[in-house]
Amino acid sequence: MSGARGFSIAGLALAVSLSTSALAVEPTERLNDPAMEARARAISAEIRCVVCQNQSIDDSNAEIARDMRVAIRDRLKSGDDDRQVVAFLRARYGDYVLLKPPFDTRTWLMWLGGPLALALAGAALWLRAWRAPAPTTVTPELTDDERARLDAILRDGGGRP
Repeated sequence: MSGARGFSIAGLALAVSLSTSALAVEPTERLNDPAMEARARAISAEIRCVVCQNQSIDDSNAEIARDMRVAIRDRLKSGDDDRQVVAFLRARYGDYVLLKPPFDTRTWLMWLGGPLALALAGAALWLRAWRAPAPTTVTPELTDDERARLDAILRDGGGRP
């Protein structure tokens, strides 16, 4: 029984995961040629929705994502290869549109900004701790009366019964 139950749960999970990416692509957008549709879906999975930010246009229901999916399919129908389609989108929206932008002179800050900020914050904390003056304890000088009283307390065992 547990084997059949495990299989049905795994099957349900697989069906849900496969169907979620198909929710955004409307039937009217799909191409009749399965190979070309697969290319369009592969490209769409690499393109960021400029409204949703961390979601591909393949998964987004935003109007701009739909327009971008249609543009991809139009470019493929007109004979562009995959690189030309991506180049068209990059020219129109910039490197930001790529979910995995290349590392180059225009995107180095995006790639290194987080680690650089973390390193600078760590260096600033270390410098602050290193330059901080060592804690000092100030012992006030005792008067002659106080010193005599302290000596008496210590001599008598601290005044404890």
